[in-house]
Amino acid sequence: MSGHDPGARAVELEHASKSFGQTRAVVDLSFAIGRGQIFGLIGPSGCGKTTTVRMVTGVHAPDKGRVLVLGREPRRFTAAMRERIGYMPQHFVLYPELSVWENLDFAASCYGVGLWRRGARLRQMLDFVELSDARHAPAGQVSAGMQRRLELACTLIHDPELIVVDEPTAGIDPVLRQKFWAHFRDLRDRGRTLVVTTQYVTEAEYCDVVAAMQGGRLVAMGSPDIVRQVAMGGDIVDVVAVGLSDAQVGAIEAVEGVRSVRRISADEVSVTVDEAGRATPLIVAALHGAGATVVDVSEYRPNFDEVFVRLMESQAA
Repeated sequence: MSGHDPGARAVELEHASKSFGQTRAVVDLSFAIGRGQIFGLIGPSGCGKTTTVRMVTGVHAPDKGRVLVLGREPRRFTAAMRERIGYMPQHFVLYPELSVWENLDFAASCYGVGLWRRGARLRQMLDFVELSDARHAPAGQVSAGMQRRLELACTLIHDPELIVVDEPTAGIDPVLRQKFWAHFRDLRDRGRTLVVTTQYVTEAEYCDVVAAMQGGRLVAMGSPDIVRQVAMGGDIVDVVAVGLSDAQVGAIEAVEGVRSVRRISADEVSVTVDEAGRATPLIVAALHGAGATVVDVSEYRPNFDEVFVRLMESQAA
């Protein structure tokens, strides 16, 4: 992390709700985003992510509650305030008949980038998103991945302090996806704040803070490790021992900090604990005390696909 103050808030939502007719897109949403973070909004299509970022950028006003961005309500932003924010929409919205360079130049003029430094800034941004060789190509004739990179360049051309990107990696290949996240980490390390929405829940691992949404509501929020722990009911420890008897499983259950034990096979159990680091040696000692032949005791870190499925299942229950 960079040396800025992460406690300062770039975005605050207080009981924000938004409906479209009978559809409740966002329901009583409250969270704060610290400056200098990558904040990830994850969830299935239609869960309210895009509506949330549109309230943050001022496209929609909340029906109830309050949204503050850089300390002010987005709908009351001055032009100068808007120039502190960059927004990359979910779909391609640039001019297909203009070249890559001309689109970027147009975005720079809209954001008030001065003529005297604009050329250098455009070259810098095209290098940043690796589009220098395509600068003269019409934007409508380059690949979808190049169009996404051009949109990112247009979002960043005025060096905004708050960057909101809606599904930036949708429909692009895994190599380019990794490059986008490398760009995002670089921006964060320069002190920028990023709000990123994604349907690829495994990308939650790349965020400093993750907010999972379902049905317009917040279902979990925190660091990736905290969200994982909330979803799974604690840390998970895998235990493998030869021919685990019921008595030996009972010895594990009696260990302090063990919440539950689930048998996987005759030789393996999955143990949910308060804290893996503290519980693991206690489980090993309990098994030895119960006469078990221990093969392996190790923490299991479920991927975010598993975490997200568990979160969604808990909401449906």
